[in-house]
Amino acid sequence: MTKNNEGMTQSVQGSHRHALSEITWEAIDEPGAYVERGSGDLYRFPKEALIPGASPSIVKESRGASVLVKLTDDPFVTTFKARLLAAQNNIEPNF
Repeated sequence: MTKNNEGMTQSVQGSHRHALSEITWEAIDEPGAYVERGSGDLYRFPKEALIPGASPSIVKESRGASVLVKLTDDPFVTTFKARLLAAQNNIEPNF
């Protein structure tokens, strides 16, 4: 922290925010924790869930377009951290 000319403190640490990647259900091919942009629901995809033909298989059917945002590569991220990541990216968490 440093003081500027007006006596107010400012952070000298830069923030490094990056845009999270958006993906459709059909295109998920990497493990991680994903949040659905519209509903705010959290989905966890461990690497075992992405093996073709393996169980459990995750299928979602909907009439509307559903976009997922990848919060992290870690499918076992804590719920608290996942909520924080969603909120920081303007997604209202519903979990």
